[in-house]
Amino acid sequence: MKPPAAHGMAETQASTPYAAEPRRAEMRPAPTQMPNGRPMPPSRAAAKEENFTEGDYVVYPTHGVGKVEKIAVEDIAGHRLELIHITFEENRMTLRVPVTKARSAGLRKLATRKMFDEALAVLKGRARIKRTMWSRRAQEYEAKINSGDPIAIAEVVRDLHRNAGQPDQSFSERQIYEAAMDRLAAELAALDQTDKGAAAIKLANFLKTL
Repeated sequence: MKPPAAHGMAETQASTPYAAEPRRAEMRPAPTQMPNGRPMPPSRAAAKEENFTEGDYVVYPTHGVGKVEKIAVEDIAGHRLELIHITFEENRMTLRVPVTKARSAGLRKLATRKMFDEALAVLKGRARIKRTMWSRRAQEYEAKINSGDPIAIAEVVRDLHRNAGQPDQSFSERQIYEAAMDRLAAELAALDQTDKGAAAIKLANFLKTL
């Protein structure tokens, strides 16, 4: 028997039509604290209660940008729940989030243009590299990426970006940097109503001017 989505599970469509059953992915809420034990700052992009409608592009903290496919009332384990169905085209996943749990799960609409401009302004700032072990910094960067906050994600890009003539990134730094860039590009693409590749080029060109 399939565990109900209301208990925190996401349904995932397999990447191949020959798969017998869909994969499952855990529906993880936004992190509540940093690896150093301090509470995670609240996302500036989800400061108020939001109403979602079919067709909205939304951001789920641990999965990035998705689209509201539908909102429907379903019977789950004997309970009637109103669920938001969110599709993520890149990884062929559909996430079902109870409307009553949307805010606590960190689900939000796209950032406003003003907020995204604030994120771009963060990219212009000076890198703030803590003098701690890389493993600890890596955890903090990953927590920022999974917060879903574009400003926090921009901080990761700012700290790990390398211009010509600067030391190269390590493999793990590059991975985290690319993950943060991917998240920013996905949200910018949705805001600009373009594809992620074009948005990534736009961000890369912006970084070259710094």
